Amino acid sequence: MTTEEDFSLKHVSEVVDDYTGRSRAAVRYAVTTQQIVDAAKQPGFGVEGWAPLAELVAIDEFERVGNFKEVMNWDQYTGFLTNWATASEWDGLFKRVSEVDGVVFLELEERTKMGDFESVVNSISVYEFTADDKIRHIDVYLQMALPNIEMLTSYEGVEISE
Repeated sequence: MTTEEDFSLKHVSEVVDDYTGRSRAAVRYAVTTQQIVDAAKQPGFGVEGWAPLAELVAIDEFERVGNFKEVMNWDQYTGFLTNWATASEWDGLFKRVSEVDGVVFLELEERTKMGDFESVVNSISVYEFTADDKIRHIDVYLQMALPNIEMLTSYEGVEISE
Protein backbone atom coordinates (compact mmCIF):
# COMPACT_ATOMS: atom_id res chain seq x y z
CA MET A 1 0.00 0.00 0.00
CA THR A 2 1.32 3.43 -0.87
CA THR A 3 0.81 6.58 1.08
CA GLU A 4 0.35 10.17 -0.04
CA GLU A 5 3.91 10.83 1.12
CA ASP A 6 5.20 8.41 -1.54
CA PHE A 7 3.95 10.82 -4.21
CA SER A 8 5.32 14.06 -2.77
CA LEU A 9 7.53 15.98 -5.13
CA LYS A 10 11.01 17.02 -4.08
CA HIS A 11 12.80 20.19 -5.00
CA VAL A 12 15.34 19.60 -7.79
CA SER A 13 18.19 20.52 -5.42
CA GLU A 14 17.25 17.54 -3.22
CA VAL A 15 17.75 14.97 -5.99
CA VAL A 16 20.72 16.23 -8.00
CA ASP A 17 23.17 14.02 -6.10
CA ASP A 18 21.07 10.95 -6.91
CA TYR A 19 22.16 11.08 -10.57
CA THR A 20 25.31 10.90 -12.65
CA GLY A 21 26.33 11.75 -16.18
CA ARG A 22 23.94 13.49 -18.52
CA SER A 23 20.93 12.98 -16.24
CA ARG A 24 22.79 14.80 -13.49
CA ALA A 25 23.68 17.61 -15.94
CA ALA A 26 20.00 18.14 -16.77
CA VAL A 27 19.01 18.23 -13.10
CA ARG A 28 21.96 20.56 -12.36
CA TYR A 29 20.71 22.83 -15.15
CA ALA A 30 17.38 23.17 -13.29
CA VAL A 31 19.08 23.67 -9.90
CA THR A 32 21.43 26.31 -11.33
CA THR A 33 18.52 28.08 -13.02
CA GLN A 34 16.74 28.24 -9.65
CA GLN A 35 19.82 29.71 -7.96
CA ILE A 36 20.28 32.34 -10.65
CA VAL A 37 16.59 33.31 -10.73
CA ASP A 38 16.85 33.93 -6.97
CA ALA A 39 20.03 36.01 -7.47
CA ALA A 40 18.45 38.00 -10.31
CA LYS A 41 16.56 40.13 -7.81
CA GLN A 42 19.82 41.82 -6.74
CA PRO A 43 20.62 45.28 -8.15
CA GLY A 44 22.81 45.21 -11.24
CA PHE A 45 21.97 41.66 -12.29
CA GLY A 46 22.59 41.16 -16.01
CA VAL A 47 23.25 38.50 -18.63
CA GLU A 48 26.69 37.84 -17.12
CA GLY A 49 24.82 36.37 -14.15
CA TRP A 50 24.10 33.29 -16.26
CA ALA A 51 27.79 32.26 -16.31
CA PRO A 52 27.22 29.32 -13.91
CA LEU A 53 24.60 27.95 -16.31
CA ALA A 54 26.92 28.51 -19.27
CA GLU A 55 29.37 26.03 -17.69
CA LEU A 56 26.88 23.27 -18.53
CA VAL A 57 26.22 24.47 -22.08
CA ALA A 58 27.97 24.36 -25.47
CA ILE A 59 27.26 28.07 -25.92
CA ASP A 60 28.53 28.29 -29.52
CA GLU A 61 26.04 25.71 -30.78
CA PHE A 62 23.30 26.02 -28.16
CA GLU A 63 19.68 26.18 -29.30
CA ARG A 64 16.51 26.21 -27.22
CA VAL A 65 13.04 25.65 -28.59
CA GLY A 66 10.57 26.97 -26.03
CA ASN A 67 6.96 26.86 -24.96
CA PHE A 68 5.67 28.64 -28.08
CA LYS A 69 8.14 27.02 -30.53
CA GLU A 70 10.39 30.08 -30.30
CA VAL A 71 14.00 29.28 -31.18
CA MET A 72 16.85 31.01 -29.37
CA ASN A 73 20.63 30.75 -29.40
CA TRP A 74 22.62 31.24 -26.18
CA ASP A 75 22.89 35.05 -26.41
CA GLN A 76 19.19 35.42 -27.19
CA TYR A 77 18.26 32.97 -24.47
CA THR A 78 20.30 34.65 -21.72
CA GLY A 79 18.79 38.01 -22.70
CA PHE A 80 15.32 36.47 -22.47
CA LEU A 81 16.15 34.74 -19.18
CA THR A 82 17.48 37.98 -17.69
CA ASN A 83 14.24 39.83 -18.42
CA TRP A 84 12.18 36.93 -17.10
CA ALA A 85 14.25 36.19 -13.99
CA THR A 86 14.42 39.77 -12.75
CA ALA A 87 10.60 39.93 -12.74
CA SER A 88 9.75 36.35 -11.70
CA GLU A 89 9.99 33.80 -8.98
CA TRP A 90 10.52 30.22 -10.12
CA ASP A 91 10.65 26.86 -8.45
CA GLY A 92 11.17 23.41 -9.95
CA LEU A 93 9.80 20.31 -8.29
CA PHE A 94 11.25 17.04 -9.51
CA LYS A 95 9.10 14.32 -11.04
CA ARG A 96 11.55 12.10 -12.94
CA VAL A 97 14.54 12.04 -15.25
CA SER A 98 15.20 9.46 -17.96
CA GLU A 99 17.99 8.96 -20.46
CA VAL A 100 17.50 7.20 -23.77
CA ASP A 101 20.30 6.95 -26.34
CA GLY A 102 22.17 9.86 -24.72
CA VAL A 103 19.13 12.18 -24.73
CA VAL A 104 17.78 13.24 -21.31
CA PHE A 105 14.11 13.83 -20.51
CA LEU A 106 13.58 15.89 -17.34
CA GLU A 107 10.06 16.14 -15.94
CA LEU A 108 9.29 18.92 -13.48
CA GLU A 109 6.38 20.67 -11.90
CA GLU A 110 7.33 24.31 -12.43
CA ARG A 111 5.87 27.07 -10.29
CA THR A 112 6.21 30.65 -11.50
CA LYS A 113 5.07 33.92 -10.03
CA MET A 114 5.20 37.21 -11.94
CA GLY A 115 3.58 40.02 -9.98
CA ASP A 116 0.06 38.83 -9.15
CA PHE A 117 0.17 36.07 -11.77
CA GLU A 118 0.99 32.57 -10.57
CA SER A 119 1.17 29.40 -12.60
CA VAL A 120 1.89 25.73 -12.06
CA VAL A 121 2.82 23.74 -15.14
CA ASN A 122 4.04 20.24 -15.86
CA SER A 123 7.11 20.36 -18.06
CA ILE A 124 9.31 18.00 -19.96
CA SER A 125 12.60 19.38 -21.18
CA VAL A 126 14.52 17.28 -23.67
CA TYR A 127 18.28 17.77 -23.47
CA GLU A 128 20.68 16.86 -26.28
CA PHE A 129 24.42 16.87 -25.65
CA THR A 130 27.73 17.27 -27.41
CA ALA A 131 30.30 14.47 -27.37
CA ASP A 132 31.91 16.14 -24.32
CA ASP A 133 28.56 16.17 -22.45
CA LYS A 134 27.71 19.86 -22.80
CA ILE A 135 24.05 20.74 -23.41
CA ARG A 136 23.65 21.79 -27.04
CA HIS A 137 19.88 21.70 -27.52
CA ILE A 138 16.78 21.88 -25.31
CA ASP A 139 13.16 21.34 -26.36
CA VAL A 140 10.52 22.43 -23.81
CA TYR A 141 7.03 20.93 -23.61
CA LEU A 142 4.37 22.16 -21.16
CA GLN A 143 0.99 21.18 -19.80
CA MET A 144 -0.77 24.21 -18.39
CA ALA A 145 -3.97 26.14 -18.06
CA LEU A 146 -4.50 28.84 -20.67
CA PRO A 147 -2.09 31.67 -19.83
CA ASN A 148 -3.09 35.10 -18.66
CA ILE A 149 -2.06 37.69 -21.25
CA GLU A 150 0.21 39.32 -18.63
CA MET A 151 2.43 36.24 -18.66
CA LEU A 152 3.16 36.81 -22.32
CA THR A 153 4.77 40.23 -21.72
CA SER A 154 8.11 38.50 -21.03
CA TYR A 155 8.01 37.29 -24.67
CA GLU A 156 7.99 40.83 -26.05
CA GLY A 157 10.47 41.01 -28.95
CA VAL A 158 10.79 37.21 -29.24
CA GLU A 159 9.93 35.73 -32.62
CA ILE A 160 7.37 32.94 -32.14
CA SER A 161 6.85 30.26 -34.79
CA GLU A 162 3.42 29.63 -36.23
